[in-house]
Amino acid sequence: MKPVTVTTVVDRPVEEVFDHLDDLDNHEAFTDHFMTDWTPTSATRTGVGAKVRVKVKGGGGHPWSEIEVLEAERPRRSMEEGRGGKDGRRHTRGTYVLASRPDGGTDVTFTLELLEPVTTAEKLQMVLGGRAVLKRLNAKAMARLKAILEARPDASSVPSGGGAASAAA
Repeated sequence: MKPVTVTTVVDRPVEEVFDHLDDLDNHEAFTDHFMTDWTPTSATRTGVGAKVRVKVKGGGGHPWSEIEVLEAERPRRSMEEGRGGKDGRRHTRGTYVLASRPDGGTDVTFTLELLEPVTTAEKLQMVLGGRAVLKRLNAKAMARLKAILEARPDASSVPSGGGAASAAA
């Protein structure tokens, strides 16, 4: 399945953005419009091995998913995998890629992949607009992440230069 990619520019240093994303407890605040009831399922809350259980809005009869951080390369990249749906058959991978900007801000790219095995129902759902819904939900999450990070008291220390969140093809 073709991945969904969304981007934003955050007027904060790349290390600060990475550290915020590296802590799964912080994700609820920018994704609670489509993922709720965040519950830690691991002793660690940051980095590789951090896990949470979430309820996915619109997840049907089996809305629960578990997300685990599998890779964390400070301050450039974090990759997490999710399993949800009936018997954990829905398998996703989310990857954050961060890049420093000349103005001191950070380019943030998030890519969501629906991994095999993809059921016929999932393929049909993607064709009938599911991919657009995922893109819209994740673009909103990136806009909310930007707002949260830039609302911090010392946000004025980085010159403005970022644009709004956008969805890439």
